[in-house]
Amino acid sequence: MATEVKVPTLGESITEATLGQWLKQPGEAVKADEPIASLETDKVAVDVPSPVDGVMGEHSAAEGDTVLVGATIAIVNAGGQASTSATPAPENRTAVGKAEAAAAAPAAKPAQGSDAGMPLSPSVRRAVIENQVDPAGVQGSGKGGRLTKEDVVAAAAKPEAKAASAGASPASATAAPSATAGDRREERVRMTRLRQTVAKRLKEAQNTAAMLTTFNDVDMTAVMEARAKYKDLFEKKHGVRLGFMGFFVKAACMALKDVPSVNASIEGDEIVYRDYADISVAVSAPNGLVVPVIRDAQTLSVAGIERTIGDFGKRAKDGTLKMDEMRGGTFTISNGGVFGSLMSTPIINPPQSAVLGLHRIEERPVVRNGQIVARPMMYLALSYDHRLIDGREAVTFLVALKNAIEDPTRLLIDL
Repeated sequence: MATEVKVPTLGESITEATLGQWLKQPGEAVKADEPIASLETDKVAVDVPSPVDGVMGEHSAAEGDTVLVGATIAIVNAGGQASTSATPAPENRTAVGKAEAAAAAPAAKPAQGSDAGMPLSPSVRRAVIENQVDPAGVQGSGKGGRLTKEDVVAAAAKPEAKAASAGASPASATAAPSATAGDRREERVRMTRLRQTVAKRLKEAQNTAAMLTTFNDVDMTAVMEARAKYKDLFEKKHGVRLGFMGFFVKAACMALKDVPSVNASIEGDEIVYRDYADISVAVSAPNGLVVPVIRDAQTLSVAGIERTIGDFGKRAKDGTLKMDEMRGGTFTISNGGVFGSLMSTPIINPPQSAVLGLHRIEERPVVRNGQIVARPMMYLALSYDHRLIDGREAVTFLVALKNAIEDPTRLLIDL
């Protein structure tokens, strides 16, 4: 008996999605609730599960198609037998030459790490080609053991991967230049719905808000000493690592209380002030960064904040974040420092009026008590809507944040 696979409800006001990837091809065996396709919405990727045990039937939509909620995208034949030679669905992008064939060939071998039967997403396949990594030997960390872009990049950075590349046979070393000499390749990949939405919203922010960025720097000595002293006890008691984000979210909540306009927004000809702080924080996911919201962050301890962020990070990696968890937010903190950024001018996320950018920590010479000493310093950047927030308020916010980080005792006594 054939059972239709329909696009599930994706959340309030969301009526369509993009079919990002087929995880099962016609003729392959599937189990009930096993993911068979991945849908991309404005915010997250959502897996579509099989409704029954059986064999994957015909696809009614191709990768890259826009599909409506409730539409039938495939059928599953209950009780059928899997085909031994399933025909893979064509990829929805332009071939890029022999390098892609070389990347696809190892995937057909029995996988040592990730599941060999799992197809590679366009971003992962591109990373495989660029880094010349055999995907069969890489352990996948995505949902269901699927390979992610981060897995490929991490594998390429390992010494054994470099040695394998350097230890290629002389024949292959001489053949490679002739195969690629003068080869100029282009690749066209459809923008994901998430990327389209990000591009649209960022441009709208530039066109609407009167954006300005104010900078300051902060001495991280006290926070780093506290973290080094208590991190083991903290993890033992709370079951989560003590990071820097907990300190910054807590300090930001205090600063927002002192400067409420940074936590406000413009709606029509009115200003909406809030006595709560819903802090949006960027976390890494297989398909890119997502920005879940820590609700009522002003009521949480540093431990509570770290637990919430840790949970967001785990579920973002598994693809189980809910869209409601990424809606709203009154203020955003973006940590480009984890990628090595020294300084940036982040763009606000409307209807929010401000975003705090954190950057990498590096030792720099500073003057303390008349002496030049080395201190671990970080640049802070506050981008804000100048229609609502004056320069004095922006500077006051950054100074309050700086004081709390440089003297963490203030976080305990609310100063």
